[in-house]
Amino acid sequence: MDFFIILKAIILGIVEGLTEFAPVSSTGHMVIVDDMWLQSEAYLTKYVANTFKIVIQLGSILAVVIIFRNRFIDLLGLRSKQNKAEQETSAPQKRLKLTHVLVGLIPAGVVGLLFDDYIDEYLFSIRTVLVGLVIGAVFMIIADRFRPAKTKIESVDQITYKQALSVGLIQCLSLWPGFSRSGSTISGGVLLGMSHRAAADFTFIMAVPIMAGASLLSLAKNWQYFTLESLPFFIAGFLSAFVFALLSIRFFLKLINKIKLIPFAIYRIVLAAVIYIVYF
Repeated sequence: MDFFIILKAIILGIVEGLTEFAPVSSTGHMVIVDDMWLQSEAYLTKYVANTFKIVIQLGSILAVVIIFRNRFIDLLGLRSKQNKAEQETSAPQKRLKLTHVLVGLIPAGVVGLLFDDYIDEYLFSIRTVLVGLVIGAVFMIIADRFRPAKTKIESVDQITYKQALSVGLIQCLSLWPGFSRSGSTISGGVLLGMSHRAAADFTFIMAVPIMAGASLLSLAKNWQYFTLESLPFFIAGFLSAFVFALLSIRFFLKLINKIKLIPFAIYRIVLAAVIYIVYF
């Protein structure tokens, strides 16, 4: 595999890392960049190329685990007894639990398993991504304009099981490439009375198991199409996504409470219009 093919993997990794946690759809951006310019299907085949667009998210997942490592240690109950005792005396009594995350994961997990083949076969195209970008943008605008006047949930630790399930149901919309997982869940959280930061934190935490599961499922389903020649492409994309996700997550978390969702929605609509004019 020559340098220019590896460079394409690095470019896709940069696109993934920079857009995965912003509400603009990383998968949609990768489909657009790949289909219009990079054409990875020419040397990976369709199924391996689609799998790459999912598996590359593992790089972004690793970045989330590193940034939220203390939160994941708490969720998995891995703190030492001394640290637990100190935490109980200093931290608020109510805290986000692993069961909250599992409740939020169930709806999209079930729907994803039921419709995985259909999504893989029919929804990974520029046309369907443009539809997702626009409809998702409208949903984000609705969330910002009609959110409760008073924020009820300032911290992810205040989320109830009912709210976790509601966000999980809304996350099912993100199975349509271009709609955006973070866009759907942050918008849903805001409509339920969460602050933008609390909704974003819950989105990022839920992303780890659901993205890991989707990646492993796609790998298992398309394993027969892989060759050793495609391995460097996957490694390059993974490393690139990890580095750029690590750089972008902290920036996004500081930004989301300041500018909210509408600027991202406007970007999505403009992008969809430009791509439609250029491509069609």
